[in-house]
Amino acid sequence: MSTDDRVAVTSGIARLHASPGLAGPGRLGLVTNHTGVLPDLRPAAPALLEAGARLVSLFGPEHGLHGTGQAGEGEPAQADPTTGLPVHDTYRCSGERLDKLLLDSGVDALVYDLQDIGARFYTYVWTMFDLMVSAARTGVRFVVADRPNPLGGLVSEGPLLDPAWASFVGRAAIPVRHGLTCGELARHLNATSVPQVAGTAADLTVIEAVGWQRAMDMEATGLPWVAPSPNIPTPTTAIVYPATCLFEGTNLSEGRGTTQPFEIVGAPYIDARFAPTLAELALPGVHFRDLRYVPTFHKHAGQVLRGVQLHITDREAFTPVRTAVAMLTTLRRLYPDHFAWRTADGGVEGADHRHFIDLLWGSDQLRRAVDVGDDPLPQCDPPAPPGRWAGDDVLLYA
Repeated sequence: MSTDDRVAVTSGIARLHASPGLAGPGRLGLVTNHTGVLPDLRPAAPALLEAGARLVSLFGPEHGLHGTGQAGEGEPAQADPTTGLPVHDTYRCSGERLDKLLLDSGVDALVYDLQDIGARFYTYVWTMFDLMVSAARTGVRFVVADRPNPLGGLVSEGPLLDPAWASFVGRAAIPVRHGLTCGELARHLNATSVPQVAGTAADLTVIEAVGWQRAMDMEATGLPWVAPSPNIPTPTTAIVYPATCLFEGTNLSEGRGTTQPFEIVGAPYIDARFAPTLAELALPGVHFRDLRYVPTFHKHAGQVLRGVQLHITDREAFTPVRTAVAMLTTLRRLYPDHFAWRTADGGVEGADHRHFIDLLWGSDQLRRAVDVGDDPLPQCDPPAPPGRWAGDDVLLYA
């Protein structure tokens, strides 16, 4: 069986490769990285050039064009050795500086092709948002070459972000698990938040992913999985990420520095009580295995940690946001003298800096509820269709 026989979905970038005119006239800039591949794994940038697209610049997000940067890192701006095109690093670039970068690049349109994983705090969608704002201000057209949401598109979960807590892990009021593709999210943001910042909407085109249905997970699409960043190696990692990324806001390791990032969490102070206490909660779609591990870098590097591994037993039943809330509540109750929140600058319980958990959650309500022993689950809305928060008019797929 050929690769094409297994592919159920034609991605937006594959459609653009077949018909370069879908991006419209003029000089194109491609917002991409190592995930920007065709179904046969050819990188999109050289393939588009071979197909006759007027590609003149490349733009890289967090982790860089080639994905070598760790969390909070980009890659140096330089010429791409494969295509010879200039590469512009957009990470931590916004406002007037990003406007100038677009104008200096000489592009008439930006084509966005990055693999998102469906969680608000994954930064690629905010690179998209910042570039849409700059595109609206500078008159550059914006084209999204759409890709499937690897978590599927039937469910959204978690509270909407409070704009008072906006940051690069959440610029606008969307849920933790948003349930949209990048193309759908672009339509929503362009009708709501982009005009609020730019004064006008962007000239937006979405090249849809043909064949994608909302019930499909990543495996069902037949498209190849390329790890979108160094610590999201597998589709299973993407599934647990909306839960365990919240542990970045705590003093627990979220598994960075191991071969199972985000599937495991632990700390030096965790003992034999944690796993069985979580098991007693009977959370749907997940089992917790007691384990020990030693991270090679990041939090608690070189120390033996105890914690749990999340084993997903039913993807449809698993509710990552509610699972994370239950885990955090359990930690505060079992280890009140050791469990702590990290500040956005990496400190612990700092008084002068916002807590990172508040930026991830989109408000301080979760932290405050956990700290006083309240049950935070009532504020953690049960899973709902994406149209409940985004509006059915932004949905592109059945």
